[in-house]
Amino acid sequence: MIYLKLFLSFLQIGCFSFGGGYAAMPLIQEQVVTLNHWLTMNAFTDLVTIAEMTPGPIAVNAATFVGTQIAGTPGAVAATLGCILPSCIFVTLLAFIYTKYRNLSLLQGTLASLRPAVVAMIAKAGLTIIISAFFVNGLISFTRENVSVRMVLYFILAVVLLRKVKLNPILVMVLCGLLEVSYYTVTHVIHI
Repeated sequence: MIYLKLFLSFLQIGCFSFGGGYAAMPLIQEQVVTLNHWLTMNAFTDLVTIAEMTPGPIAVNAATFVGTQIAGTPGAVAATLGCILPSCIFVTLLAFIYTKYRNLSLLQGTLASLRPAVVAMIAKAGLTIIISAFFVNGLISFTRENVSVRMVLYFILAVVLLRKVKLNPILVMVLCGLLEVSYYTVTHVIHI
């Protein structure tokens, strides 16, 4: 039963996540955190990080990760198949339609009208991740106890390294990961 539930949940994500992996993040969050309670919001934030760092599409990586966490390898297969099946069907149909009708102005207008929706979905995903990283309880409240100064500093460091130094994004992610591992190690050694 859990395999079918994983398959159907990620089938919905695959059907409605136009615009790539970042646009799919709100849908994945809705299914995984809100509806099915498979992950907490903190675990979801970790999922996003892992899905970004591993090779391949973010939504597929997320499906594989969630499936593995919930039901092992068969769960990963079920979730991943659910995630990619709609894309395989849609791409095959769209390739046929596009090659046949690519010069129609109606088709060009439809594609152009989808762009703002995709940008909005990506922006929502980004804001959700930033809010969950910057604020301890996931709600915007600028009290000292609720703001994760460490995460804000990592973000500023990452922006500076990416924009000013032009460092490779993978290196920036590794550096921030190493900083967090160092922080975690130091704070747990001090508490022992």
